[in-house]
Amino acid sequence: MNHMEKNGPEPRAKPNGAAAATATAGAQSRRLRQVELLLETSRRMAAYDTLDEILTALVEVTTEELGAERGTLFLNDAETNELFSRVAQGETQREIRFLNTSGIAGHVFTTGEPLLISDAYADTRFNRAIDEQTGFVTRNILCVPIRTFKGEIIGVSQTLNKRRGKFTRNDLQLLEALTTQGTLALQSARFLESMKKVRRQEMEFIDVVSEVTADIKLGSLLQRVMGEATRLLNAERSTLFLNDEKTGELWSEVGQGLESMQIRLPNNAGIAGAVFTSNKTINIPYAYADLRFNPAFDKRTGYFTRSILCVPIVNKNGKTIGVTQVLNKRGGPFTGEDESRLRAFTAQISIALENAKLFADVQQMKNYNEAMLESMSNGVITLDSLEKIVTCNAAGMRILRVDSAQVLGRPANEFFVGPNSWVLDKLRQVEENQSAEHMMDAPLIVGDETISVNFSVQPLLSVEKKRIGWMLMLEDISSEKRLKATMSRYMDPNIADQMVANGAEMLGGKNVTATVLFSDVRSFTTITEQLGAQGTVALLNEYFTMMVDCIQREEGMLDKFIGDAIMAAFGIPVPHEDDADRAVRTSIAMMRELRAWNQVRVKDGKLAVDIGIGLNSDQVVSGNIGSKKRMDYTIIGDGVNLAARLESACKQYGAHILISEFTYRALRGTYRARELDIVVVQGKTKPVSIYEVMDYHTEESYPHLIDAMGLFRNAVINYRKRKFAAAQHLFEEVKALNPNDKAAAMYIDRCQRLAADPPDADWDGVYVMQTK
Repeated sequence: MNHMEKNGPEPRAKPNGAAAATATAGAQSRRLRQVELLLETSRRMAAYDTLDEILTALVEVTTEELGAERGTLFLNDAETNELFSRVAQGETQREIRFLNTSGIAGHVFTTGEPLLISDAYADTRFNRAIDEQTGFVTRNILCVPIRTFKGEIIGVSQTLNKRRGKFTRNDLQLLEALTTQGTLALQSARFLESMKKVRRQEMEFIDVVSEVTADIKLGSLLQRVMGEATRLLNAERSTLFLNDEKTGELWSEVGQGLESMQIRLPNNAGIAGAVFTSNKTINIPYAYADLRFNPAFDKRTGYFTRSILCVPIVNKNGKTIGVTQVLNKRGGPFTGEDESRLRAFTAQISIALENAKLFADVQQMKNYNEAMLESMSNGVITLDSLEKIVTCNAAGMRILRVDSAQVLGRPANEFFVGPNSWVLDKLRQVEENQSAEHMMDAPLIVGDETISVNFSVQPLLSVEKKRIGWMLMLEDISSEKRLKATMSRYMDPNIADQMVANGAEMLGGKNVTATVLFSDVRSFTTITEQLGAQGTVALLNEYFTMMVDCIQREEGMLDKFIGDAIMAAFGIPVPHEDDADRAVRTSIAMMRELRAWNQVRVKDGKLAVDIGIGLNSDQVVSGNIGSKKRMDYTIIGDGVNLAARLESACKQYGAHILISEFTYRALRGTYRARELDIVVVQGKTKPVSIYEVMDYHTEESYPHLIDAMGLFRNAVINYRKRKFAAAQHLFEEVKALNPNDKAAAMYIDRCQRLAADPPDADWDGVYVMQTK
């Protein structure tokens, strides 16, 4: 037996004639009452203007007439596929929403079948969660679809818990009739509400666009646009990205003021990039279900992205200039209406964005030009078409010994007077010839002083090539600049700069700590004999160019060329904390460049070139040495001589880079170097340890380098302990790894001689060099 049958009236014995008449009269009375009730409901619904009033009134009528505890009327939102109802909370209204396929209401809406449920908890479609949250106990339910006169279902009406007994089939018919009577009023009110909403949105849209587009500053405009887009679409966040054509990136500014920062990403990356490149809107209702979404940002920030709407920003010429991305609409995914509103919004503000971007570019260029002018050491003065002084940079005021009040706004013929009137003559010449005029070493009277300036004036032209003024440039070449110009004739300009800055004397010197580098070409005489004079000069020019580049990359100073030799220094005229490292890095670079150069030379059938390099760090004397007619900026001292001796010692040890213990101790970096010997160079009495730098080697030039270095170190230790047999054995192992190791061969010879003729007891392993 179904619910309706169970709840229907109990069968009784067939009444007699009088009873039948009474029953008929009762039925007619009930029908008449129902007709009156329906007419009253129609009149009552017609008296209300708003959807909220009609919903409330209709629920009150159905609940009262059916004797129920509660009633609810749900309407369908076609855009979100949700059933919604409005509940009063104080002076505000709250919407209850759920999918139109969920629960009892969803079943009635989707099937169109009314339901009469006598035991709610026995029905699997019933959702107990609401009862558990509210404490209300649902016993029985009556739920019917709300249909238009065309048969379209626009919602459902639901009543709960009949106060006396259970809902009957008559109750079901009455609820259907009452909701039918209210359908027309519901449709009309909903349509009216929709029109008011559209009208309100349009007015709000116009106000927002007008307010936003009035902002010309790009940073604040971006912030306002993102804020309004978030509010208009009832979302949690939004970001506006503009395309940077120079870098191919989409960028946006986050935050304002000093806390603001830019975020940038390639303009073809992610969802924003896909929208920008395709010029098509992307609406993602469930972000994590879309393969284009990258959840890495959510993981990094802790933010959870549910839905995404991203539309292109297109300017009046049809060019895509950026995208607007909105995240997480409150209450569900973004709708087609949201897409239309956002597209319309971005279309309206695209002009403002381009204007703001243009303004920002112009402002940036203006700031750049002003900063450039203020940072210039030359004076720059601009005049308008009436020859009135418009601008003068800081250098110009310094050269002219004036402040802004004394120069700005003054006519040129009042400022450049007397002996300085030649400036006006130059203006006339420029006006006549329409070309720039220059004067070198021109006299300019400033107060009681005459200064020397390099002067130039050129016309300022508009886009239409019309003269709008003049620009004057003043370069003060007196005192320091005159001295620098003179010194530059006989020394490197960089050295002249440093000496002028330090106020150095024309003659004299000072003690400085520097690392000196000597390099020399091996067997140069043989090369010159084979190449001849012209070939030798060509080779040296190519070789010197390559070597000097290595020196200058590490900011070393090339001191001089001595035939085929190079002398350089690191630490003068400008000292660095790592001058020793710079010298070592230069030496390694010279050997590597030489190796690559030799490979090309050998391939072309030419002779390979070999060099030796010596380095020493010590105090030297640097300065101008010579006469007033001829001077040379150079360095002298024992430290220089030791570097030269080490370069020469490379031949004896078969090395290419030898450094003194003083350079070795000054190094800050780590290099592959082995202690080669303790020597006393010619002309000295004190021994010095020397090291061979081996970083430039390859496996081809020195096989098994690491193993050989370890064996060599142990061999030297045994050698100095007078264990010549053990040392010789280790040096022979080094020789086995690299037969070309000349230093190991030299030590083997020493060990054999010392083993045969042991040294005195005071022997300390120091080797006295017999040649320079």
